[in-house]
Amino acid sequence: MNKVERLIAIIMILLKKELVSTSEFTQLFNVSKRTILRDMETLSLSNIPIYSVNGVNGGYGIMKEYKVDKRLLSNSDLENILTALGGLEQILLTEEVEQTIKKIEAMVSPLSLQRSIQLSFYDWQGRSEILETLKTCQESIVMKRIVSFNYTDKNGAPTNRMVEPYELHFSESSWYLKGFCLHRQGYRTFKLSRIEQIAMGERTFQPRDDWSEQGHEASYLPQLVAVTAWISPSIKDQVIERYGRKSIEEHSSGLLKATIDVPQNDTGFQFLAGFGTQLKIVAPKAYVEDFRRYLVQMMENYS
Repeated sequence: MNKVERLIAIIMILLKKELVSTSEFTQLFNVSKRTILRDMETLSLSNIPIYSVNGVNGGYGIMKEYKVDKRLLSNSDLENILTALGGLEQILLTEEVEQTIKKIEAMVSPLSLQRSIQLSFYDWQGRSEILETLKTCQESIVMKRIVSFNYTDKNGAPTNRMVEPYELHFSESSWYLKGFCLHRQGYRTFKLSRIEQIAMGERTFQPRDDWSEQGHEASYLPQLVAVTAWISPSIKDQVIERYGRKSIEEHSSGLLKATIDVPQNDTGFQFLAGFGTQLKIVAPKAYVEDFRRYLVQMMENYS
């Protein structure tokens, strides 16, 4: 543990406890009493109101006024963080997230912890199966080591890839790896569920100069097209959740007119088909025709 980490830990401990002795700190961090003294001086110079109490039962504390009115994170702040982490925990629980949640819960008074928000996600079996792939990606990003894997694209074509991994991204219900593909000599985005036999190699890499410019472009997002549709009031709430109230217009027929952006590919067709008979695309005509062909092909599977 370096000095900065130790100082942050000291603040968190003092925010939780009234008084902590020098001996407790030395045993906890495995450092000398002189080091703890210098740490307290550093915190005081940083305007953290540390005070000391002499005697057998003495030690260090933070002024109560600071804890109540000016503490670094209030119980409300911590509860908000826990809510956000709880969502991540349910999307895909990792040991690191679990440990972080426990640390923050320990900082919050049990009497004051009354979460008003609960998040629930489908407990899909595939998430546990993808966990090892995600862990390998995380480790390779941190260690800056090239990964190799077999990849199957959306058309079912298999390839072998060697990638400089840069970033993991969670979108909708899927995880993606963004990196520089040495095989294609360009930045690519890989869906983790299409990755097999991933391995982190010994070879390291230096982040490319243009990563900051190109790396965060959302290339995993497909081209969108604005479509107009008649929808039943029964799916109004679903459209509002995704596109907002301004996307819907009332109509005298009892139906609603919705203008929405959808992917111009099979993913968009699958999304629209999920509404069944509660939705009818009417424009643009080219998209209507493409969607109709998609539905005809679907029906042929049952003919």
